[in-house]
Amino acid sequence: MTRYLFQDWAKSKFGQHKLLRKWHQALNSNPFSLVLSLRFAPIAPFNIINFLLALTLIDLKIYTIATSIGVIPGTIAYTWLGASGKTALQGSDASSFIFASIFLVLLSVSPLLFKRWWK
Repeated sequence: MTRYLFQDWAKSKFGQHKLLRKWHQALNSNPFSLVLSLRFAPIAPFNIINFLLALTLIDLKIYTIATSIGVIPGTIAYTWLGASGKTALQGSDASSFIFASIFLVLLSVSPLLFKRWWK
C-alpha cells in the first residue's frame, strides 16, 4: 500500500535530496545485497525499513528472498541471546550469553566487513 499511496508524494517532496539519490543508486546497483545488509544489521526497526523500501521500485521477488534469508541469522542471534540471558540471570554459566552477544555484534557489523572485503 505504501508504494501505491505514498511513492509519488515522497518522490515530489524528497526526490532531489542528496541522501535519497544515493539510496536509489545503491538500490539500483545491487538491490539484493542492500536488503540483505539492512536485514543483518539492526540499524532501524524492520517496519521503518519496510516502509522506506516500499517507496522504491525494488522488485518484490528480490525484496522477499533477501528478507527471508536476512532475518534468519538475526532471529537465531536474538533467540540465543534471550535464552542464554535468562539462564545467566538464574545464576548459570554466562559464557553462552557472552558468545551470543559477540555473535550479535559480529552480525551487526557484518555488512561493513563484507563491504570492505568486496572492494
